[in-house]
Amino acid sequence: MHASKAIPKQVLVGQNASPPAGATVKLSTTDLNNLMQALSIDVVALTELLVPRGHRVQFGTIDVPGIHYNLCGVGRMSINGGPEMPLRPHLLIIVPPNTPFMIEVGGGKGPPKLISRDCWTHQDGILRVAVPNEQPEIVQICGFFNAFFGQSVRLFGDLREPVIEQFEPADKIDLKLREAIDELLQQEVGVGAMTGSLLKQIVVSLVRRSLRSSRRWTERFSILADKQVTRAFADMVARPGAAHSVQSLAHSAGLSRSAFMARFSDIFGRSPMVILRDLRMRQAAIDLTTTTMSIDVVAQNAGYESRSSFVRAFRKAFERDPSDYRQMAKDGKARKGI
Repeated sequence: MHASKAIPKQVLVGQNASPPAGATVKLSTTDLNNLMQALSIDVVALTELLVPRGHRVQFGTIDVPGIHYNLCGVGRMSINGGPEMPLRPHLLIIVPPNTPFMIEVGGGKGPPKLISRDCWTHQDGILRVAVPNEQPEIVQICGFFNAFFGQSVRLFGDLREPVIEQFEPADKIDLKLREAIDELLQQEVGVGAMTGSLLKQIVVSLVRRSLRSSRRWTERFSILADKQVTRAFADMVARPGAAHSVQSLAHSAGLSRSAFMARFSDIFGRSPMVILRDLRMRQAAIDLTTTTMSIDVVAQNAGYESRSSFVRAFRKAFERDPSDYRQMAKDGKARKGI
């Protein structure tokens, strides 16, 4: 499997807080646009599952969420030992992190046979599970990924139940996943950026579908469930280099300073200024790897008035100086923890 890129040493946020009583869960289009534009996708691995009749495949825990798209065929899927759900063409399921799952197809004599590890093959970061000389009934593509805001906030970090959406061929989800697989097989320059971009398109498609549904799965995420706090967070994401303060963010959220601090910390597990620093480091890393602006300008763009304070913060986040990070990016060796 394709190894995940290393990320800075900050602890990832696993948000589990529930929104406070009376909090509104509907987000504005502007806030969601800002969040989706800033969302970064890191593809950990892609898997192709081909399950014949009378067989099943079983996966243990994986510490990242997985997008499972059923290209064709009918069968059953059980997540974390729960009730079996029917699989049909163009059904998309997001399996939460650290959650085992099983897929099986009936039709054989006796219970379905477990596909052994001898039938698991790897090629250029793609895991393929198939039974030799057997025609598959289920064909499924799975993308395992991380979805980040900044360096430490994970969109799916607190997902506890699967997200299930029925798409149609016209939505072209299958084409995006096939293209991601082709990218990994070709291993050309920018493969990580391309595969991440393709999976991000799928996540955005899911958000759009959720907004049209009476049962919005976006409401399951604590970082999206508190409208007032999310408004301030979306502003931080959209303008990390602005002169934000706890007071200005509380004003943006329409809350008192103490209420904002308490609700923000409950959701993110960290203070607003710590999260803002992470977002600023993400902005700086992007500027260093995609522009030729000077270190001083990069620092100002990330909200730092002095070069020395910026360099200290960057070194703490990435364990190297900004100039070294830029040079390693040119050499194709920088850690893409952004």
